[in-house]
Amino acid sequence: MLHRWAADLAHLPLLSGAVPTVALTVAAVLSLATMCAVVVRVRRGSRLGPVFGSLSALGMLAAVLVAAAVLTNLTVTRYPTVALALGRQPVVPVEGHGRLVDLEVPGTVSHFDARPATIYLPASYDAGADDLPVLVLLTGQPGHVVDWIEGGRLVQTMDAFAARHEGAAPIVVVADGLGDTEANPMCMDSNLGNAATYLSVDVPHWVRSNFRVSSDPREWAVGGYSYGGTCALQLAVTAPSVYPTFLDISGEDEQRRGTRNESVAAAFGADTPENEARFERATPLNILSHNSFPDSAGAFVAGSDDEEFRPQTERVFEAAVAAGLDAHYSELPGGHSMQVWAPALEQEMDWLGQRWGLLD
Repeated sequence: MLHRWAADLAHLPLLSGAVPTVALTVAAVLSLATMCAVVVRVRRGSRLGPVFGSLSALGMLAAVLVAAAVLTNLTVTRYPTVALALGRQPVVPVEGHGRLVDLEVPGTVSHFDARPATIYLPASYDAGADDLPVLVLLTGQPGHVVDWIEGGRLVQTMDAFAARHEGAAPIVVVADGLGDTEANPMCMDSNLGNAATYLSVDVPHWVRSNFRVSSDPREWAVGGYSYGGTCALQLAVTAPSVYPTFLDISGEDEQRRGTRNESVAAAFGADTPENEARFERATPLNILSHNSFPDSAGAFVAGSDDEEFRPQTERVFEAAVAAGLDAHYSELPGGHSMQVWAPALEQEMDWLGQRWGLLD
């Protein structure tokens, strides 16, 4: 009975009034206990009063903290249930809608210290579907995985895609390619951390080991905006057998951390000719100029008003076409912001679905 009550409480929707009601009820009960303690303490010679009063005060403090946390969550609309707020996976899915889980993806091989990923599971997954395609999404820098959930409208986009296609939808893994909000490892293996190995080895292995997803690389894709777009292209050209399909939204023409000299020094400790060549071997334009990718495909999207990043995105698109990629380019109204990035994902979902074989 106690276990069932705890499970029900863990899955109460935070966005409804259920949990605030529970918190306030607890507060009311503890207030009554405090009153009882006062009565007991009034009785001359009672030894229980001080103890009862102390416990009641602690309980009241806990109730106030719970209520404050709930109200904060209601403000930011981050976690739909108590279970998710505690990092637990909901047991009962909402019919017709996908759900989110926040889970640690360890850097087993890379030893990259990543923050938890947020995973979107479509309703079809809870209905028993397996061998689902996978989309790994990356954020800009500075950034956090929640950026794709809130401003990026990930859940709305994926639910709408599933509704248009009889429930067919991918599992989406919003992975941390930074390590920290302000960090910039340039999506490489370097002194700044083995971000490339984390995203191309650790993340795919962990996803395949923990979810019913396709093992066919043709049903895997990587995408992102700004830093994440640059990173998606880097992964696509350095690990095409892992990510033969990619989405580069407002990405740069190479990884950057200041100037080229500053980037080389940050990555490898010093700006020497040897390190410069090492850095160059990891840049997308250099890789595209020396290799062909007949089995890869990419979508490039930029904001029409993005004067800094749009020309760079166009440049790598042209290089991708020259390298034999099946690539296309488009522009959306706006600058370097979610005004472009969220609609770009929505726009490219049917193309991704065709690449994965979800659509006829």
